[in-house]
Amino acid sequence: MTTTPPFQIKAIDHIVLRVRDVQTMMTFYQDVIGCHLERERPDLGLFHLRCGGSLIDLISVDGKLGAPGGAAPAKEGRNLDHFAIGIQPFDEDAIRRHLARHGVDVIDSGERYGAGGDGPSIYIRDPEGTVVELKG
Repeated sequence: MTTTPPFQIKAIDHIVLRVRDVQTMMTFYQDVIGCHLERERPDLGLFHLRCGGSLIDLISVDGKLGAPGGAAPAKEGRNLDHFAIGIQPFDEDAIRRHLARHGVDVIDSGERYGAGGDGPSIYIRDPEGTVVELKG
């Protein structure tokens, strides 16, 4: 039996990534992706990065919030498969040039389905191995 919840989904509000090197990750998400630091709670090891209408929160694996999560993300175990950031305009050549200037390799690309329907995507990895989909 399917029931309807007493609310409507609007968008992804935020994701939280447990990270080993907060500064390297903040630099990546700010300089490569275009997020900006909105708020920080160093006492918790928590940094909120604005990503359009959403947030990407970074928490240090050895901080108050991150430590209970266990081992740090690594090649053998990630915190999530990937997440997608909707972007526009989607000029693939310009995006690839921008990524190359930052030394970021494209690991996959092509038409994919997402919240906005079918569209172009480019997949990259952040400095700690999390796959980020740039979705047009």
